Amino acid sequence: MSRWAALPAELDPRVRQLVVRLRRLKDHSGLSLRQLAARTGYSQKSWERYLGGRSLPPREAVDALARAVDEDPTRLLALHEVAAEAWGNRRAAAAVPEVTAAEPEFLPDETAGAAGTRPTSRSLRVALVAGAVALVLAVSTAALLVVRLSGRDGDTAHPTAPLAATAKSASPPASRPPAPTYTCHLERIDDRWYAGISRTRGAILANGHAGPEVAEAQCLLRRAGFSPGGIDGIFGPVTQRAVEQAQQRAGLVVDGIIGPHTWKALRR
Repeated sequence: MSRWAALPAELDPRVRQLVVRLRRLKDHSGLSLRQLAARTGYSQKSWERYLGGRSLPPREAVDALARAVDEDPTRLLALHEVAAEAWGNRRAAAAVPEVTAAEPEFLPDETAGAAGTRPTSRSLRVALVAGAVALVLAVSTAALLVVRLSGRDGDTAHPTAPLAATAKSASPPASRPPAPTYTCHLERIDDRWYAGISRTRGAILANGHAGPEVAEAQCLLRRAGFSPGGIDGIFGPVTQRAVEQAQQRAGLVVDGIIGPHTWKALRR
């Protein structure tokens, strides 16, 4: 069994769940990283990054690992889909300060010049920014002066009307409607339990998903004695805990993801 280094603390829980699952499969297979690289076509260095949480493995690499260790890739790919969304959101958020804080690159003749070239370029940038700010302030002041003068001359019959319109447009948006609630209508059909919301027997559901399939699973979890929280169709941490408990009792792989095997256990 490999002794893995701790994953980065800032790693998103959904990405962490995928990496931990990949580590377990690699350990249970008994393959070394070199052997894993040979079977999957991805280098040993790549797997060190993937299993260390430093980069997200591509979908094809996850599929290749599952097949290399004789594991059904369906659940892993569902877990990868959720992790990829979280990874993309993290990179998009990190890109904003990166762009605004980046130093402009110098042309080749500037970098090859004397040591005083960079301070000169920075001084020029500061002067341009200061000039732009001064121009904006001047235009704003002129516009405000025109509005005040026109109000005094009586050109505006209702000077408070624009303010009222502005206040109306600035009012906070209406709050979002509450999440839909579902009602469980449990019935036994062909030796299987159904809650009257969805007839699916193979939908892949994981933390972050929402919809009637999730509500169906929540009803079946509650029938089996595991509390998923409210029957709201939202797959959150409470529902995930209930899924893991149901998987453990059924002798399935405990990964908190609902797939064909977990559906079968819930409908029995």
